[in-house]
Amino acid sequence: MLKTITVCSALLISSASWAADAPPAAPVRTVAEVDLNRYLGQWYEIAKFAMYFQRNCVADTTANYSKNPDGSIKVVNRCRKESGEFDQAEGKATVVDNTQNSQLKVSFFWPFKSDYWIIGLDSDYQWAVVGNPERKYLWILSRTPKLPESALQAAQKAAIDQGYDLRQLDYTRQQ
Repeated sequence: MLKTITVCSALLISSASWAADAPPAAPVRTVAEVDLNRYLGQWYEIAKFAMYFQRNCVADTTANYSKNPDGSIKVVNRCRKESGEFDQAEGKATVVDNTQNSQLKVSFFWPFKSDYWIIGLDSDYQWAVVGNPERKYLWILSRTPKLPESALQAAQKAAIDQGYDLRQLDYTRQQ
């Protein structure tokens, strides 16, 4: 019994030291440039990392972006709950860097803000991948409720290339 505990402890310590020596993942990078006028409009959630604030959403999740008079972006997120009713949250996004327009801060409840980094974007703005620097959040968005398989694979590759583990990805039902 003591030998088993010793072996298990040695394995645990060696694996912990190996993990500590592992090189850190490269920092998350945003896309080179985003034309906000093309990015505005309706997006359908294709997949996401499960988030607490979306715990009641079971299907038909969308995000709608429009320009506010002050230049910020109005964010309206909507989803269907288990009861069949829709839930909606309104927020505001502001661009962090005015040269790329690919890093934003989003707030649904002042004073709290979250990073909204566009890390993958189709050249025709038909799909987008949104994440954050810590890789805690990830959304694959599409202009249509269903994303063609080749486009989904391209979006997934954009996330993988940024160091995201897609085993956490939950796919959203769109009706």
